[in-house]
Amino acid sequence: MRIVFMGTPDFAVPCLEALVEGGYDVVAVVTQPDKPAGRSQSVLKPPAVKEAAIRLGISNILQPKKVRTPEFAETLGELEPDVIITAAYGRILPKSVLDIPKYGCINVHASLLPKYTGAAP
Repeated sequence: MRIVFMGTPDFAVPCLEALVEGGYDVVAVVTQPDKPAGRSQSVLKPPAVKEAAIRLGISNILQPKKVRTPEFAETLGELEPDVIITAAYGRILPKSVLDIPKYGCINVHASLLPKYTGAAP
């Protein structure tokens, strides 16, 4: 099963690790762009998921600034994923992305839904 994993912070790392350790074919990791950090904001800090993907040997790491573009949907489509799994990715995915995987998308949420939906339900 071809999986595209989308996540950004520390919360998402155990999900990615479980997929890789379970022997699943993670064909790409999508995460937020590196962010300026430090006092001078001159150093770019990668998201925790990017660091984990590198450590786990995943070389296809995508960091789009926007997910609502035809180019991003085309890039994901070329990967021919069976499923997209998201965990705290940080963006709401458009229908054009949700329609790409053969079997659909799965989202891991940190709290009980719908009671604790968060800031952007």
